[in-house]
Amino acid sequence: METRIEIQQYIPALQPEWDYFIANSRNGTFLFFRNYMDYHSDRFIDNSLLFRYKGKLIAVLPANREGDVLWSHQGLTYGGLVLSSKCTADRVLNIFSLLFSWLSERGFSKLVYKCVPDIYHRYPSQEDLYALFRNNARLVARNLSTTVSIPCRIPFSQLRRRGIKRALSCGIVVQESSDLESFWRVLSENLSDRYNRLPVHTVEEMSLLKGRFPNNIRLFTACKGERVVAGCVIFEMDEWVHSQYISASPEGKEFGALDLLFHYLITDRYSDRKVFDFGQSTENKGSFLNSGLIAQKEGFGGRGIVYDTYELSW
Repeated sequence: METRIEIQQYIPALQPEWDYFIANSRNGTFLFFRNYMDYHSDRFIDNSLLFRYKGKLIAVLPANREGDVLWSHQGLTYGGLVLSSKCTADRVLNIFSLLFSWLSERGFSKLVYKCVPDIYHRYPSQEDLYALFRNNARLVARNLSTTVSIPCRIPFSQLRRRGIKRALSCGIVVQESSDLESFWRVLSENLSDRYNRLPVHTVEEMSLLKGRFPNNIRLFTACKGERVVAGCVIFEMDEWVHSQYISASPEGKEFGALDLLFHYLITDRYSDRKVFDFGQSTENKGSFLNSGLIAQKEGFGGRGIVYDTYELSW
């Protein structure tokens, strides 16, 4: 066996090293920067881990503890091992072996592991999936997201194209905006009326995060005159774009405002990127598919990418 890999629990003094590693990793995104992860530190007991080989950082695991369970961070849509270019398959297997021993010694009985979808990999990074298989991990959730491959995208459907023409004829104007409050009213009313729930983030939380990551978190709105009738919060980094929140008022839906908004984002604003991810259309760990929601996203040329979650117990 090669030189032993060492494990270290994250402490705030390690933030500069952690953030530098994420920025230069194979599969890290800005959601793993500590200024993003720690905004909701009052809700989660952080238990993130660092893995070193010969003293050099080769992997990190964004995570939190809940009782005797270690979670790929519950405040994030995806997680799992973030890897350096030096982290080989054998080393990932050794990381998992060390991790299980480390967790068992500290009273943990389960690991819930959310993978980083491969659309967010800068370089192939699925050694963790192999390690999960080797350790008899159980797939417990498979949510379906809809993603556009921008360089070779499928044309918009006729329904979406008609919506674009209707929006243009109604005078809808699409623009980048800083008016989160107006969009949040549209978003909150829509979620409350349709699903009896509120956005995961409050407008204050999103304003805080947007202030911390102004080059990564952007708001785009579709307006009729002075009124915001639709909008989308975009998370962007490197070659990928993810729509975090999408919503339209009843008026915006009638005008086809989202059709024009996504036409602008996909064919103009982000035409130089590789992927545009619309996000998930499933609930209950993937057992329910919102057919109407995913059909709208597929109308923009999106097709399926899975977000997987595994469990390992001992």
